[in-house]
Amino acid sequence: MKVAGLGFRINASVASLRDALDAAGGSEGLAAVATVSDKAGAMALRALAQELGLPIRGIPAEVLAEIQTATQSEFAKARFGTGSVAEAAAIAAAGRGARLISVRAVSQDRTATAAIAEGDGE
Repeated sequence: MKVAGLGFRINASVASLRDALDAAGGSEGLAAVATVSDKAGAMALRALAQELGLPIRGIPAEVLAEIQTATQSEFAKARFGTGSVAEAAAIAAAGRGARLISVRAVSQDRTATAAIAEGDGE
C-alpha cells in the first residue's frame, strides 16, 4: 500500500498541500493520505483527500515520535517529537515493512510538506 504523509502549517491551503504532494511524486497509486492526528480534520487536508478520493489516516504524535525519519527538522522535532511529520506519517500509515519511496518535499510557499511510503498496509 502506498501512502502520502503530509505535514503542514495551519495556514496551508489545498494548493500548498497539492504542490508538496506533486513535488514528492504525485498522487498516482495512493491508497490514503496521513498526518498527525491533531491535524487530520484540517479543512485543507479534507478538501485534498476528497479531491483525490482518498481516506485520511490520523496518526498519534506519540507513534510518529517512535519513527526514524530521513529528514530532520528542528521545528518538527520540538513540536511533534519526530524529524518529519510527513515522512513519519507516511511510514506509520503504510504498515509493516514500510519504506520511504520519496523523502519529504516542501511546497513552494513552504507551508506544507509531503513524503510517500510503501508498505504492506497492516
